[in-house]
Amino acid sequence: MTSIWWIRRDLRLTDNIALHSALRAGDVIPVFILDPAFSSQSPRRRSFLYEGLHALDQDLKQRGSYLVLRTGKPVEILRQLLQQTKAEAIFAEEDFTPYARKRDSRIGNELPLKLLHGQTVHHPNDVLKQDGKPYTIYTPYSKTWKAQLNKIEVVPAPKSISTPVGISSELIPAFSVNPLFPAGEQEALVRLEDFAYKRIHSYDETRNRMDLDGTSSLSPYLRFGMLGLRQAVSTARQASAESRGAEIWLNELIWREFYIQILYHFPYVSHRAFNAALASIPWRNDSDEFEKWKEGKTGVPIVDAAMRQLKETGWMHNRARMIVASFLVKDLLIDWRWGEAWFMENLLDGDPAANNGGWQWTAGTGTDAAPYFRIFNPVLQSAKFDPHGDYIRKWVHELRGLNAKEIHAPWEKEIKVSGYPERPIITRDKNRTLTAYGESKERWNANGKT
Repeated sequence: MTSIWWIRRDLRLTDNIALHSALRAGDVIPVFILDPAFSSQSPRRRSFLYEGLHALDQDLKQRGSYLVLRTGKPVEILRQLLQQTKAEAIFAEEDFTPYARKRDSRIGNELPLKLLHGQTVHHPNDVLKQDGKPYTIYTPYSKTWKAQLNKIEVVPAPKSISTPVGISSELIPAFSVNPLFPAGEQEALVRLEDFAYKRIHSYDETRNRMDLDGTSSLSPYLRFGMLGLRQAVSTARQASAESRGAEIWLNELIWREFYIQILYHFPYVSHRAFNAALASIPWRNDSDEFEKWKEGKTGVPIVDAAMRQLKETGWMHNRARMIVASFLVKDLLIDWRWGEAWFMENLLDGDPAANNGGWQWTAGTGTDAAPYFRIFNPVLQSAKFDPHGDYIRKWVHELRGLNAKEIHAPWEKEIKVSGYPERPIITRDKNRTLTAYGESKERWNANGKT
């Protein structure tokens, strides 16, 4: 029997349940479809995807197989391939975004599609409260998640894959290599091993330091399934008995799965606030200030450093993400959805669930959100998590001549630097923020909602 392995967000051979299920059935045709529905996604992320497809094709060829690439609507491409190859089944890893669920439901009604659970450790329907409802608070979710966790047996990549010859394929589109994040499964595995041996045990102490290499830097690989979440969790569990750092990293991986199940059970969060009482905040939405935020020209050094890092590399430190998001939403009073969209346009690891969850958490509008009245002070955050100013100097070249006492808030010492704003684009005002959020809550209550 010949089967199609439909690759989506699982660009790997290791621990790939869809691939291994197809292999048990017989010959396998690895297929990736460039769906026009995603033609507008981030150019940077598209390039990373193309590079990843090239790496996957090379890995397949080493095993006697090859990648079949087609462009078009998935249901039409898959129907054509079934007819051309006489394949009898389509195996794919289940995806949980609203678009993917709608797409797969339609295809499953028309074609022999077999969806396998592999994107997450636990299926979104498996970690539920006693009343059968989904969790919306992280801590109880994580406790149940851990209680249900059994030993993970990571399935190694197959040594050979039998694929019928002569199936036509389009060329993989041209791509540019991001030197900081080369794409592909092999790079992901090397990074995972390096992190596990060198940094995971100090993760609890270094993860918030923007000036240190303290994170795993695996998020782009998890986003495209070049590394499976099960593999990452298995590594964390093996190391967690030895250090608190590994346990903290495991918690971060659970946050990723938490947001996946939130989007699964509450798909409306992709376009509006989870907390309906904060869905009508009177945003200022100053477009000029938004442009300065995007360009890293706000006059707040830590914010500017982070935004320039994003624009140049396609990645941003997680602590920095919270700082810039808080500044945009709480200080500039710009709709969190503007920031969410900008991140999705630029991040290599831009993921619908994680990105939305992170933005709503910082905005205070989401599930398990930080209290809406919690507002990050970017200067204090900068001094605490970039104490020597090294992160700022790396990305804000204008400020390289300032010392650690000056660099976090040069305007406070009346220091003027050529080419850099003399003062921040806005004077922070906590009362302005609380008033705006309060208006939304009052409007909600006035409409008889509780």
